[in-house]
Amino acid sequence: MFKLRIAFGRGYMEQDQTFIEEQRHLSEIYAQLVAMRDAITEDLETRHKGIAQDLIDMSEEIRPDFVGADETMETLAAIETLNSVIDAYNQSHDFAVDKLRRALLLIMQPYFAKVRLRMRPGRPAQDIYIGATGITDDRRRPLIVDWRSPIAETYYNQEMGTTSYQVDGRTRTVELELRRQFDIVGDVLRLYFDTTVAIEDSLLLRALKRHHSEKLQAITATIQREQNAIVRHEDVPVLLVNGIAGSGKTSVLLQRIAYLFYREREALRPDQVYLFTPNGVFEHYIDTVLPSLGESNPQTYTWRSFLTHLGLSERGTGADTDPERLLALEKALPSFELDPDDLHDIRMGDTVLLKQSQVASAANKFARFPLGPRFAALVCDELHSRLDRRLTQLSRNDAMQEEVLSLDLDDQLQIFGETLNPANDEEIASFTRTYVEHLYNGAHDSIEQLRWLRLDRIGMRMLDAEGISAAEWLYLKLLVSGHGERDARYVMVDEVQDYTATQLMVLARYFSRAHFLLLGDEYQAIRDNTATFDQIRAIFEQTHGSVEELSLLTSYRSSPEITELFASLMDDSRRMSLSSVRAAGVRPTFMELPEREQYLQALTELVDTAAKDEGLTAIVAADRGRVSWLSRQLGDQVQVMRKDETLPKEGVVLMDLRLAKGLEFDHVIIPDAQQEVYPDTPLARRQLYTAISRAMHRLSVIAQGTMTPLLADKR
Repeated sequence: MFKLRIAFGRGYMEQDQTFIEEQRHLSEIYAQLVAMRDAITEDLETRHKGIAQDLIDMSEEIRPDFVGADETMETLAAIETLNSVIDAYNQSHDFAVDKLRRALLLIMQPYFAKVRLRMRPGRPAQDIYIGATGITDDRRRPLIVDWRSPIAETYYNQEMGTTSYQVDGRTRTVELELRRQFDIVGDVLRLYFDTTVAIEDSLLLRALKRHHSEKLQAITATIQREQNAIVRHEDVPVLLVNGIAGSGKTSVLLQRIAYLFYREREALRPDQVYLFTPNGVFEHYIDTVLPSLGESNPQTYTWRSFLTHLGLSERGTGADTDPERLLALEKALPSFELDPDDLHDIRMGDTVLLKQSQVASAANKFARFPLGPRFAALVCDELHSRLDRRLTQLSRNDAMQEEVLSLDLDDQLQIFGETLNPANDEEIASFTRTYVEHLYNGAHDSIEQLRWLRLDRIGMRMLDAEGISAAEWLYLKLLVSGHGERDARYVMVDEVQDYTATQLMVLARYFSRAHFLLLGDEYQAIRDNTATFDQIRAIFEQTHGSVEELSLLTSYRSSPEITELFASLMDDSRRMSLSSVRAAGVRPTFMELPEREQYLQALTELVDTAAKDEGLTAIVAADRGRVSWLSRQLGDQVQVMRKDETLPKEGVVLMDLRLAKGLEFDHVIIPDAQQEVYPDTPLARRQLYTAISRAMHRLSVIAQGTMTPLLADKR
């Protein structure tokens, strides 16, 4: 049961006193936000000029005097005072800038919900307004509460009456007397909904009626209870989510990242969070969600761009490498014996700093240890020591010292931060040592990166192969070094069902210290030989100890008619648990045309009609070959999407199924639904499920010849 009030612009229903009061409150909050924005902006501009002059004045008052002990102490105290003032200014400045950022974000939509909570019996209930971020007034009283704050959980619990939330590990029980949702733009209240029994989310249903947008939108106001359980889940080594198509997996993933940034705002940096996406189009599709919540995007990669980042782009990706080959590397490692040809010299450019024989000498010193992390660490330490001695030797070289003394002034300032005027041979040697370290500063990193090992040759010897892939090379390096990315805290993998066991074994080891969130849909595994959910669980149990699992079983994307169609391709046990919350829509249409001319004419008419409709239509072909053929037939009627491109807001696009993964469209046309393309096999069933479930409002299925048996009885 819920109440619905509708307003247009600034108008309202005169008899609705609640609407009048809420609009008045909104206007007051909006005015405070605008005043806050203006005051902070003016203060920053004024203080920036003022503090700069104050710092200049203070620095000019310092008279460096290091003659006597007392004078030295006074000088150091004055410098410390100046540094303290600078630190205080920086902290104050950062606080002001952060508050300005939050005010600017809230001015667009001050809040989206309100809860009325009775904290204790006999006490007055409190009204709490919830927004995309939180902000306080000048007295530090909360005007708007951040949706990620503990108390906001009472809104997402959707439990009227007695409910609870967690604070610092303790459960607070309260009475929820009112759960109100708002549709607000700026300072205009357009709608509000009162949900007195949490059986229907009115704001969600209104949002679901909207058309596709070229960018994924944040779902902060409409997070549902099963989604909230994932967003606010306790920190665990691995959380595996199996969600049906359209259940909001990607949105939940991004909200989870935003929640983690809020919960660990003093300790977690964006560069410590990694997000793996299916392709470049998808990456562009989601890149505005976190900024719209006031957070920075994490490091975002596809599997291929991840390998490129590691300098492995010249190799085959190894995505389809048999995982048994990785296990073979593990098995061979303890008994493997290095020979001299497995080792490199340490060089920078054309300069050999440590010869191969010197590297071999260092390795032989620890030959009693098997090839692995302990051996690598001991040899690295030894090589660092030998390199330091080599650099010291170079710094005493007459020719190198002459090179330092002949540097022009610009180079001197760049390298040493000063011009050179050495008083004796010792100072010349000191400057030369600094210069040598500048020239060869990458040599120590080469040692740490195990570039003294010829991992290609070692891997080929272990596997008795003529070459190794990027996945095999990286896995071998991880086995030998014992670590990958040490600074990573969280890794999120979207569409995890599309990863092979080999890819996941590499990621699990490379990010062995990080916690994982893995989201996917077992029915959207559209390629052969990808990892099953049982395999995913086993891989991460081995590296991280435990895996917790959750499900998302409600479809928010597709109409009930479209949901029913793709659900018919699922196993009976899974289908029984599935539901859709959308209102009834248009039934899918099916066309079976035996002749090519008839087929092309019907497809052209579909595209012409779609181009005139509101929203975005996608022609989702089974593979790239069919995309190429269709693009020649349809010409300028469609925009062919390539990887790394951004979706348009409207029109008609043509793409293959792999590129369409994770995306959604107002209207989907499946142009190749014939039996030859989608036979009655488990793989074809999953591919068709994926193609159908991209559609939000309308679905058109057209076959050139006999319709696939998977849909034969669905028309």
